Amino acid sequence: MRITRVDARWCHVPIPVERQHKSDFGVASSFDSVIVRIDTDAGITGWGEAKAGVGSSAACGGLAAIINQDFAPLLVGEDPRDISRLWDTLYSLQRQGHAVARGHGFPQLSRRGLSVSAIAGIDIALWDILGKALGAPVWQLLGGRRMEAMPAYASGGWADVHGIGAQLQGYCGQGGFRAVKMRVGVMDGSPAMSAARVRAARAALGPEIRLMADAHGTWTVSEAKAFCRMVEDLDLFWLEEPVSADDKHGLAEVRRSSAVPISTGESESTRHDFRDIVELRGADILQPDLAIAGGITEGVRIAALASAFNLRLAPHLWSGAPAFAAGLHLAASQSAGFILEYSLGHNPMLHELIEEAFPVENGAVRIPDRPGLGITVREDFLERYARRM
Repeated sequence: MRITRVDARWCHVPIPVERQHKSDFGVASSFDSVIVRIDTDAGITGWGEAKAGVGSSAACGGLAAIINQDFAPLLVGEDPRDISRLWDTLYSLQRQGHAVARGHGFPQLSRRGLSVSAIAGIDIALWDILGKALGAPVWQLLGGRRMEAMPAYASGGWADVHGIGAQLQGYCGQGGFRAVKMRVGVMDGSPAMSAARVRAARAALGPEIRLMADAHGTWTVSEAKAFCRMVEDLDLFWLEEPVSADDKHGLAEVRRSSAVPISTGESESTRHDFRDIVELRGADILQPDLAIAGGITEGVRIAALASAFNLRLAPHLWSGAPAFAAGLHLAASQSAGFILEYSLGHNPMLHELIEEAFPVENGAVRIPDRPGLGITVREDFLERYARRM
């Protein structure tokens, strides 16, 4: 089997005004992602996803160009089942031969950012091809699923102090969620106001619902520590990205200062960033976004780090259907995987891009048996919203 074509398209889906929300990222007026298609001479097509930003909206033209202009020529004619070798090829480029022969990476420019996101989108599509070729779901190729359905948490929570309780209670009524996540941080103006919103949320939810808070990396170390002091009696399940991903020592300082569990990772690239976090004892939960961090191949390596350091794995799944499916297969198959993120914002890339659905029942998502990622992309949807480059 050989790769015959690699095509990446920036999919830009406007969000209706009545479904938009506002956070520190601004108003979410669109959902943007790069959808990767890889065709083979065996008639098997694989689908992947690469992201230029962790939020809903992002300019993705440069990311699509990296895949189409830089990486596609290296892949055409290759066997798509050689996933590990192809990952190393894209990571080391001209020095790929040395890298493969010596078992040692020779990356250009200390590979981070869009180049690794581009590798991620390709890697996810290659795993989809491998699963389809073998007639097996990706989780089976990764060692088997640990459970038939995984607990999920509803991810949203932008309402003010007066409305946040009702908003999160509404999430619990959609699919029986027993865990919910809300946004905090600079969008509130002060740590005290964020803490007040969390206090209102806990009062509305009661003690049995798990409650998480996500600051999107917007606080300083002192602000994050102040927030933790104010909410220590509210039994937060975790505080996500309290400080900038650029300040890993600050992240570790926040974790040392409080009993509130810390999660992070959606902005990180490759196992090397996660290695730095775990060595600094900066987090309790690792949250790689597989459309950013390097795909399923790199996700397995990050999961091994989590397991080795007795941490847990909860992939960042605010994404389209290919990356959501990739994270689901990873979490379901890895020892450290324990919960899934489920977007409650308007997400047409998850719910309308593919023919299948990922329904939530009794607060859990069933792990599908379908081959590969288990998704069928609606190409008419992709064509309708593809940005012309």
